[in-house]
Amino acid sequence: MAEMSDSNLAKTTVIQQAIASCCGAIITSLFVTPLDVIKTRLQAQSNPFYKGKCFVYSNGLMDHICVCDNGDSKAWYKKPGHFKGMLDAFVKITQREGVKSLWSGLPPTLIMALPTTVIYFTCYDQLSEALKSRLGKDDEHIPILAGSLSRFGSVTIVSPLELIRTRMQFRKFSYKQLYLCISSEVASDGWLSLWRGWSSTVLRDVPFSAMYWYNYEHFKKILCKELGTHEPTFFIAFASGAASGSIASVITLPFDVVKTHRQTELWECETLKSAVPQRDSTSTWAVMRKIVAKNGITGLFAGIFKTKDALGQIRSSILCSLETPRGW
Repeated sequence: MAEMSDSNLAKTTVIQQAIASCCGAIITSLFVTPLDVIKTRLQAQSNPFYKGKCFVYSNGLMDHICVCDNGDSKAWYKKPGHFKGMLDAFVKITQREGVKSLWSGLPPTLIMALPTTVIYFTCYDQLSEALKSRLGKDDEHIPILAGSLSRFGSVTIVSPLELIRTRMQFRKFSYKQLYLCISSEVASDGWLSLWRGWSSTVLRDVPFSAMYWYNYEHFKKILCKELGTHEPTFFIAFASGAASGSIASVITLPFDVVKTHRQTELWECETLKSAVPQRDSTSTWAVMRKIVAKNGITGLFAGIFKTKDALGQIRSSILCSLETPRGW
């Protein structure tokens, strides 16, 4: 994934990189999902989810917009708990519902998240090596270019698929009904309607990826030099991932807030059958102005010290600490 010895690179094929990315993604989701499940249960406890309500579910690999499709209290996010905090929720969910409940809702999201992660990391590896052969392996622009391009490509590919997944979840369409629905929407609004919310996702993910990979490579070189090692150890990869993930998360948080606000608003309008906001009122900059007018500039940094930011740091650390297997 990141800088490795020439001998290791010669042995690493695209298939091996894809398999390693997939394994790393599964391990990451297993570690991170319980934290987001607890976060969602706490949110549902303080603000009960009504029919059509949207919430963000993160499996550690990517965010998913989920829609409450009925009033059935059997849904995992609606089960009563009376939790006092994250630790209390963890204990009670494990005792009353079993350990498996900590991974509620994970399998359906992996159908989207695994291919996305494999595409992203494999593209990053391939682009990095292509750029190193042209610009030299020590060029500091390589992580920025490779990270930005690989994230741009993965977001563009996945954006319409995520929209389709959310629609199938709420409407429970058959494939034929889904095809007719999408065909009708494309006929009336054009192909770009399949990429609603794409711009806010790109504005968040591409800068995040560029900053993340640049800082990750930079911190890793510094730590390797300080510790007198030529190859990054687990600790070096983990620490570099945590530091670079924290910096990138804080800087791009306003775009993350906008993305979540914009996507949940669009889906709640559709599921509740209310008027979909005009394009001008849902643009990234329009949403930013609306948030600032309502909550001030601090509204763009809502939750900076909360669970979501922590999830990003943990995800970055785990994925990067799995760097060594990617060189097998």
